[in-house]
Amino acid sequence: MELAAGIAGKVVLVTGASGFIGTHLCSRLATLGAMIHAVSRQPRQTEGNNVRWWRADFGDIDAVRYVVESVRPQFLFHMASQVVGARELEVVLPTFRDNLASTVNVLTAATEVGCNRIILGSSSEEPRNFDDTTFPRSPYAAAKWASSIYGRMFFHLFRAPVVMPRIFMTYGPNQRDLQKLVPLVIRELLRGETPKLSSGRRQADWIYVDDVVEGLLRAAITPGIEGCAFDLGTGCLTSVREIVERIADVIGTSIVPAFGALPDRLFEQEQPADTTFLSSKLGYQPKTSVQYGLESTVAWYRGQFS
Repeated sequence: MELAAGIAGKVVLVTGASGFIGTHLCSRLATLGAMIHAVSRQPRQTEGNNVRWWRADFGDIDAVRYVVESVRPQFLFHMASQVVGARELEVVLPTFRDNLASTVNVLTAATEVGCNRIILGSSSEEPRNFDDTTFPRSPYAAAKWASSIYGRMFFHLFRAPVVMPRIFMTYGPNQRDLQKLVPLVIRELLRGETPKLSSGRRQADWIYVDDVVEGLLRAAITPGIEGCAFDLGTGCLTSVREIVERIADVIGTSIVPAFGALPDRLFEQEQPADTTFLSSKLGYQPKTSVQYGLESTVAWYRGQFS
């Protein structure tokens, strides 16, 4: 099915709509003619006829039920998440509430109203191979892993039409969290400052935000994939050092980033996406090269920081 035919005129609810991926997702949904309802914790201005904003805290089941029952979405994209890689005790409760409790609330309310497809934004940080030594590497990973387990339970017990794309390391324009690697490095280099970084040895599967959005939309309209979890990445690993060096080359700076100035984070995963599901079930393969993606991203930030 073509995206336009599957999306046009559909009632769509997007949580985390003011976030990085959520913003790009809403923009694309608007071009496809969806009737978009967007959720944010902060007050937002409703944008024309395409987007209606709802202010709600999805950690509160009553708020979730009110929004979902009012909208009665055909597609629900649950993208709201507190994305934090810290291994500290103080992030356990916030990630539990904002990532796990909110997901269980969404699954409950969406199942109650009979949503056609629930797309849970899952994470590449979730453990993949299970044995007695398996453990999530951070509070964020634990909350996301548990969210996917709840998703599977809702599918098998309650026939909830849930799919769980595990999103890999996403980058691109309009990433407002300037603590994330790509915007942090771009901002500091554009300012003539030296980014202080870890060793840069870690490898990750970097995927451009437009490719993530394409995968999410296909996950919404592809029939017969309910209950499935799948990787949404490129299948290729690139080191942090290479990403940073490419950014510096695109910017054209002589500044040498300070690799090793910060300690490496414990228990980092280094696993490429398995793109078999993307190609065989969704008929899709991410197409944006790292070079093109970084050039587009740097160009956007130049306009913001100049």
